Amino acid sequence: MKKFLTICLLLISVTAIHAQDVKMNDYVSKLMAKMTVDEKIGQLNLVIPGGAVTGTVVSKDVDNKIRQGNVGGLFGITGPDKVRQAQDIAVKDSRLHIPLIFGLDVIHGHRTMFPIPLGLSCSWDTVLIEKSARIAAREASADGLAWAFSPMVDIARDPRWGRVSEGSGEDPYLGSRIAAAMVRGYQGKDLGNTETVMACVKHFALYGGSEAGREYNTVDMSRIKMYQYYLPPYKAAIDAGCGTVMSSFNEIDGIPATGNRWLLTDLLRNQWKFNGMVVSDYTSLSEMEAHGMGDLSANSALALHAGLDMDMVSEGYLNTLKKSLQSGKITQKEIDQACRRVLEAKYKLGLFKDPYNRMNTERAIKELLSPDNRKMAREVAAHSFVLLKNNDQLLPLKKSGTIALVGPLADNHRNMLGTWSVSGDPAKSVTVIEGIKNVAHDVNIIYAKGANISDDSMLVFRTNKLGIEIEPESRTAEAMIDEAVAAANKADVVVAVVGEAADMSGESSSRGEITIPESQENLLKALVKTGKPVVVVLFNGRPLILKWENDHVGAILDAWFPGTEAGNAIADVLFGEYNPSGKLSMTFPLIISSNPDLSGLR
Repeated sequence: MKKFLTICLLLISVTAIHAQDVKMNDYVSKLMAKMTVDEKIGQLNLVIPGGAVTGTVVSKDVDNKIRQGNVGGLFGITGPDKVRQAQDIAVKDSRLHIPLIFGLDVIHGHRTMFPIPLGLSCSWDTVLIEKSARIAAREASADGLAWAFSPMVDIARDPRWGRVSEGSGEDPYLGSRIAAAMVRGYQGKDLGNTETVMACVKHFALYGGSEAGREYNTVDMSRIKMYQYYLPPYKAAIDAGCGTVMSSFNEIDGIPATGNRWLLTDLLRNQWKFNGMVVSDYTSLSEMEAHGMGDLSANSALALHAGLDMDMVSEGYLNTLKKSLQSGKITQKEIDQACRRVLEAKYKLGLFKDPYNRMNTERAIKELLSPDNRKMAREVAAHSFVLLKNNDQLLPLKKSGTIALVGPLADNHRNMLGTWSVSGDPAKSVTVIEGIKNVAHDVNIIYAKGANISDDSMLVFRTNKLGIEIEPESRTAEAMIDEAVAAANKADVVVAVVGEAADMSGESSSRGEITIPESQENLLKALVKTGKPVVVVLFNGRPLILKWENDHVGAILDAWFPGTEAGNAIADVLFGEYNPSGKLSMTFPLIISSNPDLSGLR
């Protein structure tokens, strides 16, 4: 009887889903019948306005393009009031009043930042990870957004590649479980629920297999390696119901993913039965020209034929597809197919019923950075930490005595959040020194910066492009180290908070030398010479080479980039409030190697 009831409920559910699909198809078909070719092409155009929180290329004359029906969506802006202003133009001033879809890079939290994804993966706790995505969705949707460019599920085995920070490491099984959990967290059970956002699995596909860990590079691998190691997490996200897919920058078999029909149609749609929307990565359509694929017009036609529905920022579709249609390079059916998928995504999100359904100022005030959200961020962060070394039970520390708290990341708000924290507020983050004061009230703290994050002027310039993360002092390196040594000599134990700045990892942040910067290495060597026990708290967006550290310091706690509650979570672990349970999801290499795949080095 129980089995019979289960089957009946399943049939009812399938029937209801089919009815919803029929209703959506009817609505979209009637709308498309009213649309001109220009308006259909306009729906395929995703732009970023000036003043946005992400990106370097800015779209021009956005308001007028919206009025003319030449924009399908916006990304890079947040806040109910700002988003509402743009939506007003679309639904009040355009001919057919088609609402915009608003998206953003919600990678590891929205306002409340959780650990970077690589850190999250080290918890191996998919329930906790799903909860973090659920909170991110609630915050993002309260802030006017309906679409999250996440999860990033690229399997990566070369720590020199900067974007390992955004993924879940090197194991396809773990990566698949996390991909599905993130999709469930973002989308919930019903995208019509205004506390959800539509997920966008990226970067499709094989981006993490780029040669030698170089950004935007070629990928060349066998089908066995592809299907066994790299494709499973994307498939898991699709199977979990992910609404959209983002194409990657890299080539596959000599053809960029954004214009690769085998990838976007044969594999994604025909083999995997994906029926959602595919969007390009940021200008990846126009960047196909650098791969020798032709000019913008040729690449736009190639991408449309391949199965790309929406063009992010390049505006190749907007400016070339109509001419390509007239010259027979593309068909009306291809334009209609892409337009339908964009409109269906909006329909599923309930935007045609209420274009303003995720623009609630009162909910934003209540939801963003709420005490409950911060409490969960603290818990998740503590679960992500990996205790790499702990000689003679140096940890946990006593909540008494004197600690020399040393290092350029010990009292630094900005670098608590990590890369891709576009909506995070560094001023709201908890530093390590603040966290220790919050958890261990009776501990005497002697603080010394000890070193700059880096003294390499070129690295400093590169890292600070997206905001000041490294602030070199005018004092000499020797003077800073002397101050730190003096603090160590007065303390019972040294806690050295060292590692990378936030954007020393992330997009366009590949590194050939994956060690702690020399300025900080010199600091650690001086601290060890004092003979005092040294605990290293490591901030990093990738596995680093830690041979010297492993040989000489007493304990190493890898905190990755823990997010808004960084300092509190670190203090919880340092003083035994939580026993660190994280396990590595990516190999730490012993030496630098020219081998693109470092996964075998221990």
